[in-house]
Amino acid sequence: MIFFSRLLRVSNLLHAMALGPRLGLIFCLSAAMTVSAGTPVFAPVVPGKTINFPRDFGAHPDFRTEWWYATGWLQTPDGKSLGFQVTFFRSATEHDTTNPSRFAPKQLIVAHAALSDPALGKLMHDQKIARAGFGLAHASEATTDVKLRQWTLRRKTDGRYQIALPARDFTLSLTLTPTQPVLLQGEQGYSRKGPVAGQASYYYSEPQLTVSGQILRKGQPVNVHGSAWLDHEWSSTLLDPRAVGWDWVGANLDDGSALMAFRIRTADGQALWQHATLRDAHGKLRTISSDAIRFTRLREWRSPRTGARYPVSMQIDTSEIRWRLRPLQDDQELDSRQSTGAVYWEGAVTIERNDKPAGRGYFEMTGYLKALKL
Repeated sequence: MIFFSRLLRVSNLLHAMALGPRLGLIFCLSAAMTVSAGTPVFAPVVPGKTINFPRDFGAHPDFRTEWWYATGWLQTPDGKSLGFQVTFFRSATEHDTTNPSRFAPKQLIVAHAALSDPALGKLMHDQKIARAGFGLAHASEATTDVKLRQWTLRRKTDGRYQIALPARDFTLSLTLTPTQPVLLQGEQGYSRKGPVAGQASYYYSEPQLTVSGQILRKGQPVNVHGSAWLDHEWSSTLLDPRAVGWDWVGANLDDGSALMAFRIRTADGQALWQHATLRDAHGKLRTISSDAIRFTRLREWRSPRTGARYPVSMQIDTSEIRWRLRPLQDDQELDSRQSTGAVYWEGAVTIERNDKPAGRGYFEMTGYLKALKL
């Protein structure tokens, strides 16, 4: 998943939630859109910056938008497969930076969670939003420590991530344990997202995380284990105006390798920008040039709710390697027009390498119902 999908959801959420019934959120979000003499100037993304850990595991409030995104495949004791997705956003508003009030909504925290279960045939999902402060929501600058009411994502000193998330229809209590070093995407963490140098983000991944924990549904706890992928990205830029959407995949391969690939599409379906990396189990990183990447639709699924057609089975050619993605279930569409305003497909997929089973990951597709506007 790439930065701009998260930015889209946050910006649309600010607009849509202001029309909702909760007075506190109305105040928060309407105040967040106020522009005054103290309007902040957000930090730019520039090449050559050194990503420093553990500091950069934490939040970067000088940048407009930031997110921590964990996805993975889980297995139950009876051998059933499930997919999960947890995302926490931090969004700096344009509120007056000189306002000393504790009520000033200078930073917003948004969170989103989803669970894919083929037995149900569609996603279960939930989302929350609050301004930072008052013990309700925060994003620590010291390390990954994000909270939104009872939802938390925290990184321990030993590198493990703890997810505690009681959603509407399910509860996730998961531990994600690193098995490999951090993967800096792009040019040592500087990740281009368009033809203009400023269209970029700082971006790193933690693939091949092992997962253990428990899922609670309908009062019944189920122990689970599996693998996960975590992305952390921050930026202040918007998507190129010619772009209508994007496709992104992050996959943990069975041999210990990690694949990340994305393209940003124009209205005619061509790639405005694309990029891919492949790191093997021994840490050797290969960056794949844009002209060696090709996305090809294999099979479409039409949403019965929105009418959008998604290429849920996709082929990605990266030079001499042919990757094929197949969904855990076709219906992994998130229709959030009543909340965030976006309609997109994001779900668990298996992946083949040159026609042989190779691993599992998550695939995101946006802009298939209509062009996305940022």
